[in-house]
Amino acid sequence: MAGTTALLMLENFIGGKFLPCSSYIDSYDPSTGEVYCQVPNSGKEEVEAAVEAARAAFPGWANRSPQERSQVLHRLADLLEQSLEELAQAESKDQGKTVALARAMDIPRSVQNFRFFASSILHHTSECTQMDHVGCLHYTVRTPVGIAGLISPWNLPLYLLTWKIAPAIAAGNTVIAKPSELTSVTAWMMCKLLEKAGVPPGVVNIVFGTGPRVGEALVSHPEVPLISFTGSQPTAERITQLSAPHFKKLCLELGGKNPAIIFEDANLEECVPTTVRSSFANQGEICLCTSRIFVQKRIYSEFLKRFVAATRMWKVGIPSDPSASMGALISKTHLEKVRSYIERARAEGARILCGEGVDTLSLPPGNRGGYFMLPTVITDIKDESRCMKEEIFGPVTCVVPFESEEEVIERANSVKYGLAATVWSSNVGRVHRVAKKLQSGLVWTNCWLIRELNLPFGGMKSSGIGREGAKDSYNFFTEIKTVTVKH
Repeated sequence: MAGTTALLMLENFIGGKFLPCSSYIDSYDPSTGEVYCQVPNSGKEEVEAAVEAARAAFPGWANRSPQERSQVLHRLADLLEQSLEELAQAESKDQGKTVALARAMDIPRSVQNFRFFASSILHHTSECTQMDHVGCLHYTVRTPVGIAGLISPWNLPLYLLTWKIAPAIAAGNTVIAKPSELTSVTAWMMCKLLEKAGVPPGVVNIVFGTGPRVGEALVSHPEVPLISFTGSQPTAERITQLSAPHFKKLCLELGGKNPAIIFEDANLEECVPTTVRSSFANQGEICLCTSRIFVQKRIYSEFLKRFVAATRMWKVGIPSDPSASMGALISKTHLEKVRSYIERARAEGARILCGEGVDTLSLPPGNRGGYFMLPTVITDIKDESRCMKEEIFGPVTCVVPFESEEEVIERANSVKYGLAATVWSSNVGRVHRVAKKLQSGLVWTNCWLIRELNLPFGGMKSSGIGREGAKDSYNFFTEIKTVTVKH
């Protein structure tokens, strides 16, 4: 393919201009395994240029009123929405997800991110108190921090990039963003819309490249006072080390090993299809996906029978197939990693009920080099297994029985992560009781992935530091000061 078709060549976007790079990285189409794009292999020089552009743009952008910044965000949202189909097709080709999912979730949510923060920036209030006995009035003021360093992952490329850019620039900051080098295309496409939306040069800068070259230069730069990162725990540890000498503000959204707890009074008609979706949506490559399913013993066999049958109906196909529920995983390396967990579980004596090594995957000849695998269900596995402890980040879930409420809460909390959980029960008292005891930043009951963007998003324990959402993002991307006036 590379020899017969012109490769898509991306460029950095710095100071309102597209700039070439001296070297490039190959980017692969996950559905074919072939190179189709080249991404700038940027480094310190490009980051320094972006810092200069962001520094120059900051005073003018910060001095604009929230209403003026809101209008710009609304215009950008409109332009993204007008390009929805083109962006969805590009996101699918770059990431491996189905076009249908990109069309229904990724791009609409990217649009919503700008509209949401364009609105929320207009509705924040400040505090004010009086001390009449000393004749003083106190009030708080929030101001933008400066240059925000934003590092986003490959699983929901434009969705999570805009989730960071929108609140940062709404609050008056300028930004330098580094998308994953594996999925850079929709960020590059968005840059083409910024000038038309009225975003001044230097307010949004996108520097493409790897973590060791771009990410480390950005995180360690003394003029970038805050870093928002979504990704893996090892990378977050490195970010923390590099930023510590500069006392930077950090927001780190990391992984999860998310439990679903299914009590005997659960409505299986709703629970089973929703839990299939929560386990395998986006090839299981969502930090909120379910990877441990605890089922109360009385309904365990019935749930397992229905769940395996429903999983086998979850079609794996080429991303352009409208009937496909799941596309390709992000890379050959990641596919091999996910498969290694299944082999490890099999070696430990676990049973693979469907999926990898059990069922046959049929693909067109042109896609047999792609990074596809079937959704896989594992049972008869111990809580101590690495498959039950570590984030696999693929279409693999483990199903195990439990007896009592107290037991399952302890087991659900027994991992180092604490991002999300789901609870299925028709007992309202139990729902509230269990949700309170689970060590998870988000708990869904009798549903999954219904998000209210006003409320905090983030995890406990090794799932991260900080929260994102209307108020939380505003607080992160601003500095607060107290003003006292004696009268």
